[in-house]
Amino acid sequence: MSYRKVIGVGAVVVLGCAAGGYYFLHARSEAAAKALAAARASEPIPAPAEESPTVATGRPSTSPEANKPGEPPVDPGLPLRRGEVLEYTANVANLSNVANLKLQVAEHKDFFGKNAWHLQAFAHTENPLRMVFELDDQFDSYSDAGTMASLQYEMHLNERGQKVNSVQRMSTTGRDPAPAGTTEAIVLAGTRDPLGMLQFLRNVDWTKTAEVRCPVYDGHKLYDVRAKLASAGEAVSVPAGSYKASKVEIVAFENGQEMKDAHFTMYFANNVARTPVLLEAVMPFATARVELQHVK
Repeated sequence: MSYRKVIGVGAVVVLGCAAGGYYFLHARSEAAAKALAAARASEPIPAPAEESPTVATGRPSTSPEANKPGEPPVDPGLPLRRGEVLEYTANVANLSNVANLKLQVAEHKDFFGKNAWHLQAFAHTENPLRMVFELDDQFDSYSDAGTMASLQYEMHLNERGQKVNSVQRMSTTGRDPAPAGTTEAIVLAGTRDPLGMLQFLRNVDWTKTAEVRCPVYDGHKLYDVRAKLASAGEAVSVPAGSYKASKVEIVAFENGQEMKDAHFTMYFANNVARTPVLLEAVMPFATARVELQHVK
């Protein structure tokens, strides 16, 4: 694997943790085209035009059992904790601590008449990777407090000195005018963004639920995501400590086709908070491990 590819994967790992693994899926298809990826390595992600709505691409499965975007609901007995901060380190292939990630529950607030959580993620590369791939990204999600369905998703990217800001207001009808400075993104009812999906999976009681399915919009594409309990009592050791955890396998479908050449696994501690302690990703071009360092 080339060093250039390792650099790219390092950035993807951090984003993938924030996304609960789904940013890996977006990067997977781009990384497969080696020449194109190399030619565009220094280009920023284009921001959506403010004048027109963004239609989420991709078509989740329409089978009756797979298209239940709001089920099961977030466990009402396990509210998120305002001010919680989770800090992670990312290891890619044989490189350790190539990046760090912070997940934060910023506040519980009224979001234009809807009860919502403001979720945030901050991603930064570390030396020596930072010397060749400087990345300082921020992601903001405003998610419905009852279902974690996305209301607004923001990407504020600063990669190798190039900045891109994308603010997308979710709409299921295409008839909801977006405020100034935002773009209307047309999605399916119950769609979650990566941060909302991560918190949703965390709040599922895996002792009572074997599998959940829902559409996920990563700011670019719409996926049909399925998360299935693989084991209820895995022993996991990360810098933050040793845990017994629920092992959850994540599979994504794009346009009805399973993405089989990438595999993602998340581990949620079997504690009251169901803390996400570890993300593992096996991809055609690298393996990654994102480990919990600190809980605040």
